[in-house]
Parts: sequence; structure tokens; C-alpha cells
Amino acid sequence: MINTIPHKIPGLIREHLEKGNYDKIILFSLAVYGSHKLKEFVNNPGESIDNRMDKALFFQWADKLKKNQFIEEYELDDEISYRISSKGEDEVLSYPEVLNIIKMFEEIFGPIEKGKNLSSKSVSGYRITYKDYIFGLLTLLWRLDSFLLKGEFDKIGPDKKVSLGKCLERNAVKFPNNKALLFEDQEYAYKELNEWINRYSNFFLSLGVERGEIINVFLENRPELMFIMAAMSKIGTIGSLINTRQRSATLRHSLKLNPVRIYLIGEELLDAFEEVKGDLDLTQEDKLYFIVDKGEMDIPEGYIDFRAQVKNQNIKNPSTTADILGKETYVFIFTSGTTGLPKAAHIRNVHTVGSMLGWGKMALNMQPDDIYYISLPIYHSNALHIGWASAIVNGSAVALARRFSVRTFWKDITKFKATCFNYIGEICRYLYNQPPNPNDRKHTVYKIAGNGLRPEIWKEFKERFGIREVYEHYGMTEMQGMFCNYLNRDCTIGICLSDYTIVKYDIENDEPIRGEDGFLQVVDEGEAGLFLMKIQDPYTFAGYTSKSANQQKILENAFEEGDIWLYSGDLIRNIGHNHAQFVDRLGDTFRWKGENVSTSEVEDVISSFEEVEHSSVYGILIPNTEGRAGMASIISNKNHKEFNFDGLKKVVNENLPKYAIPLFIRFLDELSTTDTYKIPKSDMKKVGFDIGKTEDSIYVLLPDSTDYTLLTEEIYSDVMNEKYRF
Repeated sequence: MINTIPHKIPGLIREHLEKGNYDKIILFSLAVYGSHKLKEFVNNPGESIDNRMDKALFFQWADKLKKNQFIEEYELDDEISYRISSKGEDEVLSYPEVLNIIKMFEEIFGPIEKGKNLSSKSVSGYRITYKDYIFGLLTLLWRLDSFLLKGEFDKIGPDKKVSLGKCLERNAVKFPNNKALLFEDQEYAYKELNEWINRYSNFFLSLGVERGEIINVFLENRPELMFIMAAMSKIGTIGSLINTRQRSATLRHSLKLNPVRIYLIGEELLDAFEEVKGDLDLTQEDKLYFIVDKGEMDIPEGYIDFRAQVKNQNIKNPSTTADILGKETYVFIFTSGTTGLPKAAHIRNVHTVGSMLGWGKMALNMQPDDIYYISLPIYHSNALHIGWASAIVNGSAVALARRFSVRTFWKDITKFKATCFNYIGEICRYLYNQPPNPNDRKHTVYKIAGNGLRPEIWKEFKERFGIREVYEHYGMTEMQGMFCNYLNRDCTIGICLSDYTIVKYDIENDEPIRGEDGFLQVVDEGEAGLFLMKIQDPYTFAGYTSKSANQQKILENAFEEGDIWLYSGDLIRNIGHNHAQFVDRLGDTFRWKGENVSTSEVEDVISSFEEVEHSSVYGILIPNTEGRAGMASIISNKNHKEFNFDGLKKVVNENLPKYAIPLFIRFLDELSTTDTYKIPKSDMKKVGFDIGKTEDSIYVLLPDSTDYTLLTEEIYSDVMNEKYRF
């Protein structure tokens, strides 16, 4: 047998690293381990990892290197292993070549200290070592290797003929029998998946749809939604993916936002659509298609049975796919609507195909036998780009849930034998808040990707659920370019390879700070500021369908006359080495006692208290008081009369500066959320601490008091009449 993991190697790697013999270990390490495991072995030299991925990588590298005589066989304890050959030592990576690699990596991460102590420590406390640079670059190069050789990156661009549909056609040939989609008790291989997508594509073409035409789509997570999205990509039409949690005025707004003549309505959402149908100004030219779900009702009057229309359509690839360009929009994804009515953001083919490489290859290193569990709405960028696109790149499967459920999450993971899942911070929090269970580690997931995993539970979450790799990211649906934790380091959103900056921001006046020269000022290391992305071309900022909404996102003349930047509306912290941490959304940050208060940081502390299940923090106005006072609306597992305020005070006093401690605590029965579990705070801000507008119990931390007091009408009146000076 071949010994893929000789016991002496981790120590040998460490020894060579400390001596600086990088040229002698890089190729050998690649051959034995595969680069994506190097960091893990150095950090945990006593552990022996023996899984499918290590062996697959080993044999692939070994065959390649043996043929080129860069490595040779030798016996070790009666087992055959490999070592670097004299040719490998002389020809593979010379010292100047290693220096070039280091130079390339420093261009990404900035300069590092060299010398006996091969590490540097940033002002913010973030630590990255010389080993990290070498391993990190090798990881990226390994994951990109096959794509670089095939020139795949050269094929991706706004004016290139690339699309989601084209990639699925490729997989139907390359991975015809691989599992592509699992949903409840349904299963589709890639060949079958592509045939269903073709049925949909050819049906839409038979209706005479035109390139660029918009179709309203109102379905929950299920295979039909994915068929429709991919069909849009193949024929050049645009699916306007309506948020399934929208109702009444918000739903009416989204359905009327774009001119359409075709509506695709799921059985599960018929009642919601019927509620607003009368306000849509429908004509006889408009077509309403009913897409059966559970089959619990007949086809309603005025609707056409969609399934009956598509089932006998041609299963061959439509000719249109070959001409679709990367810059073409194939779906609109609606923003969550936490600040005003939802906006429709363009999702172009180039963004999705780029995500296949960026997420599926560089970050997650997806393999054909990986199974990716997705419980977030597929009509959101997280599920579409971090999830589905990642699976497509190398013929992996998606296990799709209709929606996220704490109760069924791990059951689904086990049922589908998932190896990874996507997340948002709230999902991790919901899972973490469940009582510990002996089965917490009895699953096959080892890597996760998403955004919003909070630092205070990051390491504990990994340890409890046995997660080895966390690919946290930061980005926006309407923006091409993002931060990603490619190096799998704890508590960071990682690096951004696009042109960006972090600038100083005046929270009180709600605007970036400009210097005497009229230009913006970049933050120092360890400092938080406004994140801006350089707009290099029309496709860096995918944009919304609304021109006025687009204009609000653009900032001009930042560092020179005529430059254009995308205004994120988010604060992030520069933690050195081109890494960053997410701090807060600007709308959620407020100023009190002359200091900036990050609501997300306060929420993290409050939610860590055992009697608080969820919290939402925001700033509210007190008459004739400067700034905004902190208020926390919480869901507690205790009645407000039994709540341990002393315990909460201990937690906040130990972890928050005095100015950040909430003055008001409101007890809620439930917190309303968007479909991505964001909490709209506008209604809570309007209520403030006015007990006349709510029946919820509110407590106040009065001046010169160390205890929270139940807010009564008398105390409320005294506060409003300025008897108390906060």
C-alpha cells in the first residue's frame, strides 16, 4: 500500500519552515498532502487525516510528479512512500521562484516581516505568519490549477459567451449520472436536470418571449424554481424572483415594478397572489400560469396548468444558449427591504459563473461527491452564488430544503449525507442556541460558507458541531467583488481581491469625513470605517432596476476628481494584512455620549446571556437629549417578572463600555424577520419607549440608578418632561 501520510512529515515540514527552506518543502508537501491541507497539518502535527479528498489529491499529484521524475519511491517501515528527487530539488522551485511566490502573495496581503521569527503582529491583534502566506498562496494556486491551465478565467467576462445554462449543459455531458439536485424524496442527475430545464426553455420560446423580456416568478424553494432560473439563463429572458414572504402592499409593489405579461405562480402562494391580483391592471394579453405543488387544489379559473404545458416539450438544448453573454441579466433578486420597499437587483450570468470559480473552486474546493445543503431561499444571492453555483462547478449535488427549520436541519443533513451547507449569522445562532445534543457531531458536514457568523460564537460553533472550515464572506447582491475568508482563519471576513478602501465616517452627521483637500480619508489599521468598492466598469456594480436607487449607491470624487465608488452603507474594520471584520450597518449604528455604538456588537453581548434567545438593538430619541439612547428588544425564555436583570447587568458591564449599555429593555413575544432572517427595526424605532403604543413590558435604566425599573405611565411622563437627565 501507499502511505499517504507518513508520520514524520508534519515535523519535517515545520523544521524546513523554521529554517526557511521553502523551496525544498513546497513540492514535496503538495505531492504528499495536497496544498489545501498543509496549514491543518502544521497547526495539528499529531493528527492524521485520512479521508477521500486527501487520497484523491495524493494520487493525482503523485502520478503527475512521478511521470516528470520530480519525486521517487522509497520504502518506509515496509511501506512504499514518495520523496523529492534530485531533479525535483534542482528544477521544480528554485529560491528565486519561491521569492516570486512570496512577492505575489505580498501584493495581496501587504508586506510581512522576514527573519528568524517568521511572524508579524498587527496593531489590531490579528496575527498571520510566514507559513500562512506560503500555504495560503499554494491553496489558491492548487484550487485554480486546472482552471488556469484550461484558460477558464480568460473565458469569463461580460462580453464572453458564458451563462449558468451553458455550465449546466456542460455538466450534463461531463457528469451525466452525478446527483445534481435532491429535494424531499425527489432526485435528479445532471443529465435529467438539464433535460427538465430544456423543457422549460423550449416552452418559453414557444410563447414567443423576447430576449430581455421580464417574467414574474412567485415560487418557494423547489426544483421548479431552479428549472425556471436556469431556463431564463438559456434563452435570454429575465425572471423577476418575487420574495415569497411579501404580502399586500409590498407584494403589489414588487409585482408591478417591471413591465410583464407572464406570471408564474406556485400553488403554495396562490392565496397571497390572489389578494393583490385585482390591483395589477391585468389584461387579456397577460398569462397566469399555475405551477402545481402538493396537488391539493384544482387549476384555478383564469390560470393555465404550467406542468401540463411543459411536460411534453423538447428535451434538447435550445440553440439560444450558445449566444448568451456574461453581461446579460437572467434574474432579478429583490433586496430584503429592511430600509424601505424592496429593490430589484440585476444578477448577470458573469456574476454567477464567476461565483462558481470564486466559491466552488477557490474557497470550498467542491468535489463531485460533495453534497451541498441549502435551506435559504434560492432567489437570494447567498443560496444562488455561495450555494448552487459552488455545487455546479465540479458536478456536486445540491440538497434543497423548502425553508430553514431548526427542528429538521440536522435531520436533513443526515438524510442527504451533506458535506457542507451555507448559512447566515442568524441560522448559526438558532442552531447554537439549541440545547447541546450527543448527536451534534454525528454528521458528514466539514465545511460551511456564508456571512454573519459572529465572533463570540465562532470557535464554539466550530468545536460543538465539528466544523473544520468556515468560509465567511462579506458582499452585496448588487455588487461584483467581495471579501472571503479563503485562508479559513477565525473571526474574519477575509480578503478582498477587488479594488476597495475603508474610509473614516462621521456617524453623527451620517457622511464620510473629507479632509482639507476635499477628499476622503482612509482609516488606520484597527479602525472601523465605511467600506467603498471602486467601480471600474458597468459590471462591477450590477445595480438595481431603479435609476434613483442606483444613484444613491454611488459616491464620486472620493480621492480624485471623477473617480466613482460604490457606497456600501456598511462599517468594516481594517485588521491588517488586507483582512477585515464586519462591524455594523450604518443605519443600525448610532451615537450616544459622543461615542459610536455598534448595534451588532451590543446584540452579540446581550444574546450571549442565557435567558435571552434573540435580541435587536437600536437607537431611540429622548426629548432634548443629544444623540440616541440604546434600546434592546429581546425574546426571553423567562417572563419579564422572573427575568434575571442582575445577571444581564453583569454580562453587559463586563463586555460593553458604559455608553453602549442599553438604557431600555423591551420584552417581545416574537421578532419579525425578513426571509433571510434580518430584523426590520423601523417599526420598533417608531414605538421607541412609548408605552402608549405597545402592550409590551419596557424597563428603563434611570440616571443614578444601577437597576432596571419597569417603565410606568408616571415614569414615562417624567422622562418626557425632562425630570430625568440622561
